[in-house]
Amino acid sequence: MNSCNQPLPLPPKASKKPYSMTNHGDTRVDDYYWMRLTDEQKLTKPYDDHTQEVVDYINAENSYTQASLEHTKGFQEDIFDEIVGRIKKDDSTVPYMQNGYYYYSRYEKDKEYRIYCRKKGSLDSREEILLDGNELAQGYDYFSIGGRSVSPDNNWLAYGIDTLSRRFYTIYFKNLRTGKILEETISNAQGSVAWANDNKTVFYTSKNKTTLLSEKIYRRTIGKGAGNDELIYHEKDNEYYIGVGRSKSGRYIVIWNSSTLVSDYQLIDADNPYGNYENFTPRGTKHEYSIVHFRNKFYILTNWEADNNRLMETSENATEMSNWKEVIPHNDKVHLLNMEIFDNHLVLNERRNGLRGLRIINLASGEEHYVDFGEETYAAWISTNKEFDTNILRYSYSSMVTPWSIYDYDMDERKKVLMKQDEIIGGYDMTNYNSKRIYATARDGKKIPISLVYNKNKKTDGPNNLLLYGYGSYGSTSDPYFSIPRLSLLDRGFIFAIAHIRGSQIYGRESYEDGKLLNKKNTFYDFIDAGKFLIDKSYTSSDNLFCYGGSAGGLLIGAVINMEPEMWKGAIAGVPFVDVVTTMLDPSIPLTSNEWDEWGDPREKEFYDYMLSYSPYDQVQGKKYPNLLITSGFFDSQVQYFEPLKWIAKLREYWEGDNKLYLHMNMDAGHGGKSGRFRYYKEVALEYAFLFDIAEIDK
Repeated sequence: MNSCNQPLPLPPKASKKPYSMTNHGDTRVDDYYWMRLTDEQKLTKPYDDHTQEVVDYINAENSYTQASLEHTKGFQEDIFDEIVGRIKKDDSTVPYMQNGYYYYSRYEKDKEYRIYCRKKGSLDSREEILLDGNELAQGYDYFSIGGRSVSPDNNWLAYGIDTLSRRFYTIYFKNLRTGKILEETISNAQGSVAWANDNKTVFYTSKNKTTLLSEKIYRRTIGKGAGNDELIYHEKDNEYYIGVGRSKSGRYIVIWNSSTLVSDYQLIDADNPYGNYENFTPRGTKHEYSIVHFRNKFYILTNWEADNNRLMETSENATEMSNWKEVIPHNDKVHLLNMEIFDNHLVLNERRNGLRGLRIINLASGEEHYVDFGEETYAAWISTNKEFDTNILRYSYSSMVTPWSIYDYDMDERKKVLMKQDEIIGGYDMTNYNSKRIYATARDGKKIPISLVYNKNKKTDGPNNLLLYGYGSYGSTSDPYFSIPRLSLLDRGFIFAIAHIRGSQIYGRESYEDGKLLNKKNTFYDFIDAGKFLIDKSYTSSDNLFCYGGSAGGLLIGAVINMEPEMWKGAIAGVPFVDVVTTMLDPSIPLTSNEWDEWGDPREKEFYDYMLSYSPYDQVQGKKYPNLLITSGFFDSQVQYFEPLKWIAKLREYWEGDNKLYLHMNMDAGHGGKSGRFRYYKEVALEYAFLFDIAEIDK
């Protein structure tokens, strides 16, 4: 990777147009507020003058990044080829049985999208192609298939298509006997429907075009057209997401409502789709729970008087909470995450000592055991289990050295069969890599687990290049899993580490509560303290330490480089949520109202002051920041593009020193980047080339 002899272009400079905002007697002036566009402005071409000015600035930033990293272009192509070269091209999923059919998906060599298939009764039967994503995606820069729902009689398929990356789906209906796709569609919806047992009535969720919130449930009889759709449920509290699904038993249509702190369910008899819905139990104020119907009862995983959840059951005819009976009590050391019910077994996915494992309970004898995985750091998930009448549990498993694996586990014999493990083309020897879990101590004495992995043949005794990853929001825990692209880092001497910081639920609900709202700074402090620990233990140094996070993890990166700018050699902030206060003051911005229980409501002064004190955009100051790459998507539905765009404009204004500052804005994608199996890795290759360029690694 040879440096270019041509002089580099000058960084773009954005126009400043002061915009004043006064709250609680405090006035903030945002010079770059003008960069905000509506969806209508982005989609209306030719652009008006305002939109064109914003797009011109984005293009200038993109051009600057491309020109500045031009000398890495060949290396980016090599990295991309290396990553894609390790991926099996003609791959398929492990088939699962549902209602008389085996369902699976497969990829054909060098094609970007999945082909969804099924076989009737036996894997030796003729393959029936339900959907070919490659055919459907033709002509679109972005393409995503949402939920796929087959009718109970197996004759109809409903599926959602998004071609903009705003998570607005159009739902189509395909007759699986004739192969014909109806002209009748549903627009502005979530990606899936719930079928009633009459095989002609569906329930779907519509979304608000401005806030992107799901807010209404409609009922449609296929064949009658949109004019006959009936609104059956309207969630008027804009702090809730809603949706609709079908119980595993097929007995109920379930409307779910969820905010940060509260769950709520409405039930409709799937045999009587035009009957009224009934509330499962009155909506609480701080009550999160999930339900599974089995035979004549419901199992409930609930945090009612149980921070780490407990398991309860109740008759399907008496679902109000006063009738619930405890099955498994609360344990302050074990976090119950998920459950699966079979005729003779109950399976719990639970987190113990920060690790995600599987607990099996025989319903007849009460005897229980844990699946043994034999590694120090790992994660296991309940996989697809559509049938009740079986003693076989399907689960997925991975660790930082074990590729993603699917097992069928005999819950009586306690024996597992590996059904599939991701194949690494070109070979992969896990004995060349080492993963471990170590523990840092936070400034307030709490333990911070760190999962790390490295190539044993590349690790040196002195400080190594190390990429520290973190998220730490919404109670989402970053489990240690295998990554094919990550091998390109490890094989060039990088250590990869995950800091399991507060704001996640690494040690249960307490970890989450201790990293949100007015405790949010613990998330940032934990990440910084984890980095300092890795430096103190000579895993790395400030000249070799890099950090990465995306979305709320991008907020994390923005905060820690403000707090400790000289601690990091480089940083990547992916689709970063950085303009915290302004966004959370505006309920018209997508998803804002759902987030107040996570970050706080800055319309209240206490939260305003606290959030302002860490908001990356508001806390930009003149200082020597680390080398920084910011990525975003113009059509991002989660973190609006103008947050990272404003952030880089302000950073350029205050930037000191010679470190690099780049923005990569994907103009055709949203929160998850490019669609398709391989195209996404172009952006990964860009990120890795940025890291390697800073670390002076040229091959």
